[in-house]
Amino acid sequence: MRAAAVPLPVPGRVAGREGLPAVALLLPASVRQQVVAFYRFAIAADDVADAPDLSAEEKLIRLDRLEQGLAGGAEADPAALELRRAVAADSLLLDHAGQLLQAFRRDAVCDHCRDWADLMTYCRFSAAPAGRFLLDVHGEPAEAFAAGDALCTALQVLNLIQDCGRDFRALGRVYLPRDWLYRAGVPAGAFADDHAPAGLRLVIDEVLDGVDGLLELARPLPVLLRSRRLRFEAAAVLALADRLSQRLRAADPLATDVRPSAGDVLHALIAGLLGSFVRA
Repeated sequence: MRAAAVPLPVPGRVAGREGLPAVALLLPASVRQQVVAFYRFAIAADDVADAPDLSAEEKLIRLDRLEQGLAGGAEADPAALELRRAVAADSLLLDHAGQLLQAFRRDAVCDHCRDWADLMTYCRFSAAPAGRFLLDVHGEPAEAFAAGDALCTALQVLNLIQDCGRDFRALGRVYLPRDWLYRAGVPAGAFADDHAPAGLRLVIDEVLDGVDGLLELARPLPVLLRSRRLRFEAAAVLALADRLSQRLRAADPLATDVRPSAGDVLHALIAGLLGSFVRA
């Protein structure tokens, strides 16, 4: 799947498995253990949902075991128990992890999104819970949730576009809205090709229009945050997401690995520095 894109390089398929351990060094010591435990929990659930040798039924059983661990069950997955210990059994923080499991359960039994609303519902569980966990563990106000959800959802969809070919070839999944693909005359098998046909290009651009709308909703996030570190990260990620959206409009994600450039990262860091000093 791709769990949890957040205003920080944490889960985003799980947004780059190698991303969090290094980024964790930038986190305040008071929250580092909790965020790392959440990340490991997401990785464990991701491994279950994407396991090629497990049936849908077995995946659901193992995901249930992860949920039992959040409640402190005796026969629970160790990653869930680690998270429960890290957050001192805080029910609010554990609820975010439990919501994340809903997206993994969906991945275990469903290989497509019917329409844009269905994709947004998927992101509500695959992306937003990680952002809300990060905000709550830092003690940020609930007023930041809506903008944070929008940013996490935008990051998630960008990631889904980036990996649309790999998702189909490896997992048989298509996250782009099925009704838009049908309208454009794009069969699911097109995602196995090494270039996007004209119809698929139109759908990708339409999805990117939706992403750009989400990024507009996310713009207020940095000024809503109390933590200067989080303001920096949110502003930087917003800038990086803008650049990635532009790159995906110009490049074919089936033909090439579309990633931010070094210049994009530098631009994002500058935006983060500027954003870190702005408060409402």
